[in-house]
Amino acid sequence: MDIKSNNFCVVLSSPSGAGKTSISKKLLSIDKSVSLSISCTTRPKRKGETNKKDYNFLKDKEFSDHIRNNHFLEYAEVFGYKYGTLKKTVLNLFSKKKDVIFDIDWQGFQQLKQSNLEVVGVFILPPSKRELVKRLKTRGRDTKDEMKKRMSLVQNEISHFPEYDYVVVNKNLDLCVKQIKNIIDSERLRRSRLINLTNFVNKFRS
Repeated sequence: MDIKSNNFCVVLSSPSGAGKTSISKKLLSIDKSVSLSISCTTRPKRKGETNKKDYNFLKDKEFSDHIRNNHFLEYAEVFGYKYGTLKKTVLNLFSKKKDVIFDIDWQGFQQLKQSNLEVVGVFILPPSKRELVKRLKTRGRDTKDEMKKRMSLVQNEISHFPEYDYVVVNKNLDLCVKQIKNIIDSERLRRSRLINLTNFVNKFRS
């Protein structure tokens, strides 16, 4: 008899540019038991992005309808655009026996913790403010005004790190991925999450 674990949510949060998207992609490539929750958003599609792969791109009215019908596990507004996670997206992945990675901010994490789902929070810090600015410039996705907005929010975003279960510093991407993979593996062994442990142990008594 194999000991099975209840599936759970792994939230990765960080200031913009700290590397959580790159970390998520690497985790998905090395751990086939996890899947990424694809968020909904009202922001315009960027060059190279694909609908239903990077985000579910919605009109404002569609997003508002989901809110009104209580379809979201969590949602928040960032830089004037709305982002949210549909309940059915996560439950569908659970039905496939997948643990689910969320690339969301502290607002979403706080809401997700109020759900009935098991949630593990990992906050990712950049090695320094200078390195964070360098990474934002290197990725070249933001205008100067957007850069200023992102940097103005950094202090507020980082102030929420005590709310998370784990904190890692992304100084080296491969090491950071390894650390978070170890966290996920350890959480799968949490006694409260092992659903048939008692039956397994009872076999030693017969």
